[in-house]
Formats: sequence, structure tokens, C-alpha cells
Amino acid sequence: MNSPDASREFGFLRKWVPIALLIGTISGLGAIVFYEAIRLASTVLLGDVAGFFAPSPVGEGGTLGLISSRLYLIPLVTTVGGLLSGIIVYGFAPEAEGHGTDAAIDAFHNKKGEIRSRIPLVKLVASAITIGSGGSAGREGPTAQIGAGFGSFLGRKLHLSSKDRRIAVAVGIGSGIGSIFKAPFGGAIMSAEILYIGDFEVETLLPAFIASTVGYSIFASYAGWTPIFGYLNLSAFTDPLDLPFYAVLGLVCGLVGILYVKGFYGIRDLFQRLKMPRFLKPALGGLLVGIIGMFLPQVLGMGYGWLQIAMSGNFVLLPIILIPIIIVAKIVATSLTVGSGGSGGVFAPSLVIGGLLGAALWILLDGLFPNFGPVIAAFIIVGMMAFFGGVGKVPIAVILMVSEMTGGFTLLVPSMIATTIAYVITGKTTIYRSQVQSRAESPAHRSEYSIPLLQKLYVKDAMTKNVITTSPDSLISDVAEVLSKNGIKGTPVVDDNGRLVGMITLTDVLNINPDHRVTTKVSSVMTKELVTTIPDESLYVAFGKMTNNQIGRLPVVEQADGTKLIGIIAREDVWRVYNIEILSELEEGKLSGSIEKTVNSTSEQKN
Repeated sequence: MNSPDASREFGFLRKWVPIALLIGTISGLGAIVFYEAIRLASTVLLGDVAGFFAPSPVGEGGTLGLISSRLYLIPLVTTVGGLLSGIIVYGFAPEAEGHGTDAAIDAFHNKKGEIRSRIPLVKLVASAITIGSGGSAGREGPTAQIGAGFGSFLGRKLHLSSKDRRIAVAVGIGSGIGSIFKAPFGGAIMSAEILYIGDFEVETLLPAFIASTVGYSIFASYAGWTPIFGYLNLSAFTDPLDLPFYAVLGLVCGLVGILYVKGFYGIRDLFQRLKMPRFLKPALGGLLVGIIGMFLPQVLGMGYGWLQIAMSGNFVLLPIILIPIIIVAKIVATSLTVGSGGSGGVFAPSLVIGGLLGAALWILLDGLFPNFGPVIAAFIIVGMMAFFGGVGKVPIAVILMVSEMTGGFTLLVPSMIATTIAYVITGKTTIYRSQVQSRAESPAHRSEYSIPLLQKLYVKDAMTKNVITTSPDSLISDVAEVLSKNGIKGTPVVDDNGRLVGMITLTDVLNINPDHRVTTKVSSVMTKELVTTIPDESLYVAFGKMTNNQIGRLPVVEQADGTKLIGIIAREDVWRVYNIEILSELEEGKLSGSIEKTVNSTSEQKN
């Protein structure tokens, strides 16, 4: 006979294995379509029109690129690309603007995993045009939305619960990213890590491992199994004296990461305030990016080829003096492209910025210290990890992903140092504004944190013992004065024998004509069919009585004698004690996150 645990495990596998296989399949196929769409758009728009062919990394051809004399046409190309993207997005699915990963995260937390079916297709086409025309954006957002959108679609068709639909969306995010970046392990971890600033969605991991592996296998079977940046074969970390240098890299990545996020959202807010049709804003952003690209074509598109050139130490194609300028220009170009409403991700630009920061710091340190040990490729790779680990709040996932993208795990130790420092430096600053601090703050997990706490607290912990009461023979005018003087909204009615016989509230008082209050007695107005509670009843049960009966307070009576009043409890008392308890658990390390947000969001749901 099977144990209950074995039955649950079998049920989990029976449900999630086929769902994960389907999500992974669509993610892999979607990655192929998107990959080819970007290549086609890049060839037709940037290549054939402006004569600019960006260099590509080893795993995607390994070309050095081509720059013609027609760079003056780049602003035209980027403007047209932004215009087409704006027309497509705002004409068919306005929520597909910007970087799609954030929209998928928002769907998980705030929309019960609901994503409109048309969004992945709109995102794919618009992003291919944006990137292919030279927009500074990445491909992780669209592939994340393809996977997440299909996960949401499956959730609807299979009538999954909102909880399972959210998991399917998160699995889709990870499998989409893991597929197109040929990083299945990191993609699976990202599905659990990218939802929060400082937490994990553990339940997504097992199906995400399946989906990400399937998606990766399908995409790599088409695009090749070589990691994006090839097999770099870097020497293993063996010198602890190099760690302080990597720590400095983490510090630099963290500080620049803060500027990047603030600049990105500053430009985005500026575009949102512009008084012009929304579909024209990506065209304006494209025009400005094109002007920058005329002089610095390195900022156009994703930029992985330039990282590959930097890793090889080719300072002819990538002059040393230009690297700091390109870093600033890439931040501005990405902010203009995505912040204006253009469609594309922020993962690839972030890796380029971080990698070039690593290159710039390596050049500086190599000049200051003659026997400087690490090679430039090591600093570039760790810079990629540290920068996006900080701004994306995914330190573990990005370490794994970049290791997979570069064909080795020899830099795990220095990357852990640098990424941790960057993550701490950036604090709550994140490029994904839909992230929340922890599960305690997510609407997806709200009840998991509020109900257990209320169930282990009791009425006696929250009730007021010194109760203000009134008599059945009292006049309504006297009760009104008592309620006003004490700032309360209701009071129990107790007879001359000390027995609880009713409740009268401010609403009852206000329903009486002011002229009649001096002649009307409490006994003719009070509620006689009472809902009461006892000291040993849980706050969860007591609060349920209040909400089910639409009342704001309960008289507390002795269990043995339902007419002997010993206290009163109001909704405010429940949340006061709840707030104290969650603060206590937070200090003990049992919970994480913002107390006020948790309490407020739970209160809104209960009310």
C-alpha cells in the first residue's frame, strides 16, 4: 500500500511532467522563431539599409562584423524600427511594451498568472523589429513572455488553480530564458529567483528543470550546442590574493547598477510624461539611439559580439579609450529604447554593461599592478555576473547562466564574491519593478502568511478587558455622547444583573432622528441577536465571525456563561496584535519583508 507522501509525489509528477514538457517545447520552438526573426530583421534593416553588421559571439557565428560608410542611415533605421514596434504594440497589446520579463513577473504576483494569448506573438514581432533595427535591447524578455504566455494559456485550458497557473507562468519564464541563452540550469533557477528581491519560489524548481532542459535541447539542436561565448577554457581560480580585486569589481558594478536603474526609470518616466501619441514614443527613442549609434555603433542591438571581442583583448576593433564612453552610451541607449516603450529585454544590455565595466577595471588594474594575475576575459565574465546579479536581484541564477554561456565554472569563487557585493550594494534597487521583497509581500502567498498567524493567536491576546457598557434604559442621546467622548463605534448593553443583553453601535445611533434621541431608549434600538466570542477562540475564527456577519466588534463572554461579559474585541485589535506578532517573527528570522506592506495588503484582502 502506497504511503500518503508517495501518492502526493506521484500526483505532483503526473500533473507537472506533461505541463513542463509542453511549456519547454513551446519555449524551445519560440526561441528558434524569435532567434531567426532577429537575424532576418537585423539583415534587412541594419545590414541592407545602413550597411552595419554587428559582430557575433562564437556560439552564434563568431563574425567580426562589418561597418560601412552608410552609418548616417542608422537614425532612419532605428526610427522606423521604433515606429513599427510602437504601432504593433499599442495597436494590439499595449501591455507588451517595455521589457517583457517585468510584465510576466507582474502577472505572477498581481494577475493570478493571467497573460493574454496574443501578447507572446506581439512581443516576438515587435522585439525582433526593435532589436533588428538597432535598438539597445535583449531577447530574454520576449522569450520569457513566450514561455510565460504559453504557461498561462495551459493554465486556462487545463482549468488549473490560480496557484498552479502562477507556477506555470514562472516555469515559462525560466524555460524561455534558459532556451535562448543555452543555459538550462541557470534558466531553471531564474524561474524561482527572479520573482523576488530576496526570496525564492521553490515550487517552480522541479517543473522548471524539466521545461528548461527540454527548451534548451530543442533550441540548441537547431542553433548549435556551443555556448554563446564558446568554450573559453579559463584557468581555474587558484590565487586568493586576487579576491580583493574581484571585490572591487563587485563594488563598481553595484554602484553603476544603481545609476543604471535610476537612469533607466528616469528616462522612462520622462517619456511617459511626454504629450504625444504613445505609438510615436518608441520612434522618438529610436531616433535618439540612432544618433548615438552613428558615432558609437557598439551600442546598437544586443552587443554580445562586442563582449566577445573584448574577451579576446582585441583593442583595435574596440579601442580602450572608447570603453568607458560605450558603457555610458549603452546605459543611455537601453533606457531610450526600452524606456520609450520599445519592445525588448534588459538582460543582454545589462551583461554588456557589466562585462565592459569588468574590462575597464581590468585595464586600470593591469596598468597599476605589473604582476596583475587575472586575464581580461575573467574580469569581463565576472563583471557580467555581478552587474546583472545586482540590478536583476538574481545572484545565484546569473552566476550559473553566465557560466553556462561561457562554457565553464572555473570562476565560481570570484563570481560569488563580486556578485554578492553588487547584490548588497544595490539593496532594493531593481531593474524589475514588479519584483516584491519576499513571498510574505506577494498577493500570491498572502493567505499563507496571514492565516497561520491568526490561527495561533487568541481572542484573549487582543481583547479589551475594561469595557465601556451602557444600560437598556439609557437614552440614545447619552449613548451618542459616550461613543463620541471615548472615540468608539459600539458598546455592549448590560442589564442591572450584569447580563449581556445586546449591542448598540454608532450606526444604530445615527439612524435615529436627532430630535428623538432624547426620548428613545437603548432597548428599542439595540441588536439582541448577538454574535459573541470567547477568550480561547482563535483570532482567525473571531475575525471570520466579524467578516461573515459584517460587524466590526464582538463581545467576549465566558465560555460557561454566554451572558457574562468579560471584554470586547474589534477588527483594529486583531490587526494590532497581528502586526506585533509578525514583527516578532521577523526579528527572529522566521519571516522576511516589509511588515507594513504585509499587514496592509492582508487587511485589504480581509476587508
